[in-house]
Amino acid sequence: MSFLDWLVKKKKPLSKMTRSELRRQELLLEKDRNQMLKRIKKLAVDKQDMFEKGAGEKTPEVRKTLAQEFELKTSEQLMISRQLNIRSKELLTVSRLRMIRENHERAKSAGSRFGLISEMDVMKLSKLIESDAVTTEIYQERLDRLLELGAGIDEGAAGLSQAGQEVLNIWDKMDQGVFADAAEAFDEADRRVREQQTAEPEG
Repeated sequence: MSFLDWLVKKKKPLSKMTRSELRRQELLLEKDRNQMLKRIKKLAVDKQDMFEKGAGEKTPEVRKTLAQEFELKTSEQLMISRQLNIRSKELLTVSRLRMIRENHERAKSAGSRFGLISEMDVMKLSKLIESDAVTTEIYQERLDRLLELGAGIDEGAAGLSQAGQEVLNIWDKMDQGVFADAAEAFDEADRRVREQQTAEPEG
């Protein structure tokens, strides 16, 4: 069953699910996504090992076989990456709706349309989810706009916070060789995140 069928034809659509039901769906999608991530990582390791073997191999026939295997594993990696993009967007959708249930229980009395997804909205979401060209980041922006979450959830839930950006910056510096020691990089990332969190205003 496609995500569109799930949203439209399921006896109880996402927009009508309780927090606990949404959480169960979220956990299932998260488990599936993590399995894909694990497979992609294994393929990357296998390809590296295969490439090194091919570089040291002098027999043409063996090299040809290794090259074919390398190509096949790359194709599988790309296929799973596309599936991962879709699953990540599905997970994001369920997570957003769960947060709406948790953080906006008074939305109905306030006249908001939080959590209400029309059939037209579902069609739009489905096209975005199935499109390989739409990244998770782009989808997140479109989804938040559709659900009118701009002012409804905090910065950390809506996107990457400054604290999260600090972690990304540390990883970038590790890639550039600024940090030679992983433990030192971790300590620096932890320090920066703690500083950002303690600096955030309450409420």
